[in-house]
Amino acid sequence: MPHPLDHKTFLSGFDSDTRAALTARSDGPALWHLAGHGGLIAVCAILIAVRVPMWGLLLPLQGILLSFLFTLAHECTHKTPFANERLNDTIGHICGVVLVLPFRTFRYFHLTHHKWTNIAGKDPELSGEPLTTRTRSLWHVSGLPYWRAQFVQLASLAQGRFAAPWLPERAAAAVTREARVIVAIYICVGFSLFFTPLLFWIWILPALLGQPVLRLYLLAEHGDCPMVANMFENTRTTFTNRLVRFVAWNMPYHIEHHVWPQVPFHQLPALHAHAKSHLGVTADGYAAFTKDYLARRTTR
Repeated sequence: MPHPLDHKTFLSGFDSDTRAALTARSDGPALWHLAGHGGLIAVCAILIAVRVPMWGLLLPLQGILLSFLFTLAHECTHKTPFANERLNDTIGHICGVVLVLPFRTFRYFHLTHHKWTNIAGKDPELSGEPLTTRTRSLWHVSGLPYWRAQFVQLASLAQGRFAAPWLPERAAAAVTREARVIVAIYICVGFSLFFTPLLFWIWILPALLGQPVLRLYLLAEHGDCPMVANMFENTRTTFTNRLVRFVAWNMPYHIEHHVWPQVPFHQLPALHAHAKSHLGVTADGYAAFTKDYLARRTTR
């Protein structure tokens, strides 16, 4: 395999027509994709609500479907899934409520991650405890640290007390308002549980069950990649099946996404065709990645 190109050199090789074709935004593909993803969530929710035989087995499936709305929210931070920017923001905010992920705040966090991908001290995704042992890695994968961090952040945002180097001061009022709206929604959800446990069964419990799968998936994006500036080396593309790519909105093509974030999710397979000979870090499936990842953590 040839040594990975620098991502800037790679991008410089595209002519204007190809650039326009790859970066063109359109509402249609995302609306169809959302209809499929959202439809599966709705079907699972209905089957759980009416308690079909063995309905409990649907809870983790519902959780995976809900948790992977993260990949849609992630795309909405780039304003690429839909041509309509208001639609990008609206869908992003809805996903954020489902996942305790204030969307406006997440956009600042995520775009900083793209600017400084895998660079220690600058990439906010590297700010947590290093996953240097199996115990730390498994605790991270449980999803419990995620929920704790998100609720702590939400409370801090709602009080106007949250500060981070990636969050500009000019955004303070807007992110505070957003957090307060989300808190109000959660209070209403809490009150609804006194009258019916429906939201517990179709949203809250499934979200808890699905989060570990999302954590494992996200580890593959940059876990153990070199801490260098070249996007072909600091990010991993994971080869997987169509179902996973569908639920994850094509984000397993993650090198491709980082090399050219302006390319909408539905064009990433086309970009992959251009980039596949230059991919520096790849994995043959998520099971293989997880096995190798844990094997590199030999201490408890």
